[in-house]
Amino acid sequence: MSRTVFGFVLSVFLMGLLAQKAFGQTVKGSHYEARIAPEQKAVLVLFPCFPCNIEHTKTEAGFLKDIEKKGITTILLDYNQKLFLTESEKKEYAKTLQKIFKRNKISGENVYLGGFSGGGNVALLMSSFLIKNQYPLQPKGLLVVDSPIDLERLYTGAKKEVAKKADADAVEEGQYLIALFEKEIGKPATNRDKYKALSPFVMSTDPKESNIQYLKDIKIRFYCEPDLKWQFEKKKRTYEDLNAYILEKANQALLKLGSRHTEFIETKDRGIRADGTKHPHSWNIVEQGDLLKWMIE
Repeated sequence: MSRTVFGFVLSVFLMGLLAQKAFGQTVKGSHYEARIAPEQKAVLVLFPCFPCNIEHTKTEAGFLKDIEKKGITTILLDYNQKLFLTESEKKEYAKTLQKIFKRNKISGENVYLGGFSGGGNVALLMSSFLIKNQYPLQPKGLLVVDSPIDLERLYTGAKKEVAKKADADAVEEGQYLIALFEKEIGKPATNRDKYKALSPFVMSTDPKESNIQYLKDIKIRFYCEPDLKWQFEKKKRTYEDLNAYILEKANQALLKLGSRHTEFIETKDRGIRADGTKHPHSWNIVEQGDLLKWMIE
């Protein structure tokens, strides 16, 4: 190899190392992928939606683009197929999170948990569990993105979707949810205590008896995009049928508990998926600039 060619190859290699140092390091491990910011200001831990994975989160969550350059370390998890967690699962996830932070020497200061759809349920339950049990890793904030956090309402809503037969996908999903809940939890009418214990939030229950009670002292954002015209035309749904309705009630419950840091955020015309499809149930309703300001300032 000539000196000229060798010099060129060496320069490209060194540029690669410098780029890695400037723009952060990606670490892939069991159940997670971390993008470590070179000058960390906050950490964002994200759970995927029910049928999704890490790649889906990277594709659909547009606000993640170059976020490490702004000082945000991200930890994307692949714990999916969950709308609720058992106590043993919470302990397992908490242990795993602490290992990820320790193994990768990630500071536990200014940590935010979040999730989309069912992932928001998991993020809320984990935040509540970590705070309740005073784990070393304590969330400073939580973001819940269009999540079905009231399992009791989710069950009755699934029954409604199956009965009205307005949308084939909604009917199929409804049938799946009914079967899942009746197998794992039972029917709400005869198993209210189980629903109260497993749900992130139950609208029909005093918030002081709900998992949400432990979150009143941290920063919380409930994101949604109701888009009533789209919902009625596509699904024949009204506002009371939407996740947005329950998230608004959860926000009100936290205010009732004395929270000064909870926000209910309704977006408009942001529900666009990565393939360009308009859909209000989307990661994309979260906007990066406003999120950064909330996390850092």
